[in-house]
Amino acid sequence: MQGPAVPRVPTPRHYLMCPPQYFAVDYSINPWMDPAQPVSAKIALAQWTRLRDTYRRLGHAVEEIEPQPGLPDMVFAANSGTVVDGRVLGARFRASQRTAEAEHFRRWFTEHGYRDLTMPEKVNEAEGDLVWTGRVLLAGTGFRTDPAAHAEAQEVLGVPVVSLQLVDARYYHLDTALFVLAEATDSADAQIAYYPAAFSPGSQRVLRRLFPDAVLATAADAECFGLNGVSDGRNVVLPLEARATGLGEQLVRRGYEPVYLDISELRKAGGGPKCCTLEIRK
Repeated sequence: MQGPAVPRVPTPRHYLMCPPQYFAVDYSINPWMDPAQPVSAKIALAQWTRLRDTYRRLGHAVEEIEPQPGLPDMVFAANSGTVVDGRVLGARFRASQRTAEAEHFRRWFTEHGYRDLTMPEKVNEAEGDLVWTGRVLLAGTGFRTDPAAHAEAQEVLGVPVVSLQLVDARYYHLDTALFVLAEATDSADAQIAYYPAAFSPGSQRVLRRLFPDAVLATAADAECFGLNGVSDGRNVVLPLEARATGLGEQLVRRGYEPVYLDISELRKAGGGPKCCTLEIRK
C-alpha cells in the first residue's frame, strides 16, 4: 500500500567520484556495452561534471580520485569500495579488464587516512552489489559478486547482510535494479525502489517482507537505468529518461524531489548516476 506524501529531509552526503577522462567502450562485459557503437569521452565528461556539480549544489561533499589510462570503467567508482561507519571493504572485480582499479582505490583510501580497510578475498564489486539501507546491507549476486562475499562483507563491516539473487543479465549489479530512497533511522524504516522482475521469486518475497511500502518500478523505469538513482532522503538524482517512465511521478507522490540529468553517454558502458558515485559513510 502506498504511503502518504510526507515531508522529506535531505541528509548531507560524502561522495567519491572519478572523472571519465579515459572513458571508452573498447570491450563488452555487460549487455549494454557495444564496442561498435561510437562513444565520446568529451560528452561523458560533460555529463559526469553536471552530476558532480549537482551533488555539490545540493550540499554534498564530493572528492575525486585521479583517473588512470587504460581503465575506462574507473568512472564507475561505486564498484570500488563499500564504506559503513568508517570501515572500508575494497573491491575484487570479476572482469580482468577492471582488476587494476581496485588497487588505485585502495591506495586512495589509505592515503586519505582510512586505516580500517580490508581488501576482499572473494569477488566483490562493492556498492554495485552491496546496498546499505541504514540497518541492513542488501547484497546482490548472480552475475558479478560471489555469494561467499556476502558473508565476508558481514564479517568485515559488522552489519547484517541480506542476500538477493539477480536473474536478468541486463541488471547485472544490484544497483541497476534497486536503490535506497531513505535510509532507516531510529524513528523510521528504510524506503527503497526496485524492479521486481530483476530478482528471483524468493528474493522478491524477501523484498516484499522487508519493504512492504517500496516503490515498485516498471520495465521502462529499469531500462533507462532509473533504478541507478542516488537519493539524499529528499532529492533523488535520476536519468533524464525517468521523467517519462512514471518513476519520477511515483517519487513525487511519496514526497521526494526528482532531479533529472542526462547520462546517456555513460549508459553506453552500462552505468548511471549511482555507478559513478561511491558513498563514504563515516
